[in-house]
Amino acid sequence: MTKLPLVVFLSLIVLSASETAPCDLPEDFIQEIHSYQPIVDHIVQEIVNGRFSGQTWEALAELTDRFGPRMSGTQQLEDAIDYVLGEMHSDGLDNVHGEPALVPRWVRGYERAQLLKPFEKNLPLLGLGSSVGTTQSGILAELVVVESFTELEQLDETEVQGRIVVFAPKWDGYASAGRYRSAGASAASRKGAVATLIRSATPFSIGSPHTGSQVYEKDVFPIPTACITVEDAEMLLRIHRKNVTMKVHLVMEDYNSEPSMSRNTVGELQGWMQRNNSVVVVTGHLDSWDVGVGSMDDGGGIMIAWKALTFLKAMDLQPKRTIRALLYTAEEQGLEGEQQYFESHSIEEFNIFLESDTGTFDPRGFDFVGNQEASCIFQQVAKLMTPLNATYVNAMGSIEMGLRFLDNGVPGAFLNNANEKYFWYHHSEGDSMLVEDPKSLDKCTALWAATAYVLADLSVDLPKS
Repeated sequence: MTKLPLVVFLSLIVLSASETAPCDLPEDFIQEIHSYQPIVDHIVQEIVNGRFSGQTWEALAELTDRFGPRMSGTQQLEDAIDYVLGEMHSDGLDNVHGEPALVPRWVRGYERAQLLKPFEKNLPLLGLGSSVGTTQSGILAELVVVESFTELEQLDETEVQGRIVVFAPKWDGYASAGRYRSAGASAASRKGAVATLIRSATPFSIGSPHTGSQVYEKDVFPIPTACITVEDAEMLLRIHRKNVTMKVHLVMEDYNSEPSMSRNTVGELQGWMQRNNSVVVVTGHLDSWDVGVGSMDDGGGIMIAWKALTFLKAMDLQPKRTIRALLYTAEEQGLEGEQQYFESHSIEEFNIFLESDTGTFDPRGFDFVGNQEASCIFQQVAKLMTPLNATYVNAMGSIEMGLRFLDNGVPGAFLNNANEKYFWYHHSEGDSMLVEDPKSLDKCTALWAATAYVLADLSVDLPKS
């Protein structure tokens, strides 16, 4: 999801709300948490079956239909930010503003890859973020195909020099596949390759490539790099294993432009205690890739964060602590918005980060990151989500955008949802409103609203690590 090696999927220690690690919370505090059940039931009813039913989907469709993809550094992203800020004001949210962030600007130009030998075939491709382009005439070169970094390393440099390296690894999950996308160009360049073509990071394909970020290591010569379809990567691997010579003409007019100013988008439901040192944050990223329209990645994530506050406000539910919707910019280009937000804010400002960036399908519960005491409290809160069938908790789950805050001890929770097909559409033209289900979005919004409200209203803060 980013060009940096910060797409961290921490090892999962699976703990459901009914299979918790030993906890020793005071009984009166457990009863306090359980006393929120009627409020949670009310929130769920109003958002899923009541007056707010379907509104999250409608708002997401309006955003994507108005602005389409929202690539870092583009006017479309800035126009979308202006629109969201205006709508947050209309919703009556508090402290609505944008916080400046300097973001990268990578431009996708004309791209084409044509297999010329042993037969002619167009190879659909998408350049990877921050990739350099080819010369105007392109690159005409033979292919060498490998399934792993180890196989590449075992090749003699003479077998790689002047050739285009194709990485065709077997799918073994996103974290594994993402390594070739992010680091493949640098590894191939060290061997003298002139470009790389990489199997798209997806377990399923209907002939569409999936883009994403990559980063050049500082001491290597940058070469053009792009993703190709699963079908073509596997075809090229089969042909290569038969020792048949293959030749490709590659043209990529992609380039890196000057950075530009963007904004992290903020709106709040202010708590009645008026404290600014125990904020509950619901977050996602407003930017997207330039293919598809970013409905799933991460339009759904930012919309459930934003609308959770909107609906709580409309229900006249004001918690003790402030709940903040924080919609990052330039996540896809290396978590740049999150980094600059981290640099501008104190760790002591926050109570917990709730993040959604792996789909908004039917919610199952949460991945949780925090110390044992915070985990025990959170698991009790999760038990309140029975009306949504979303009580599941992974203690030590995966989280990305709040990573720097979590590394410094702030608890965090990631939306755990039925996203088995997420990578079918991820970073591709398939990321559209067709992926989003209105009822699932309602459930995710209700989960975020109820969880954020309870955590913001409890008598104690979640302890930091």
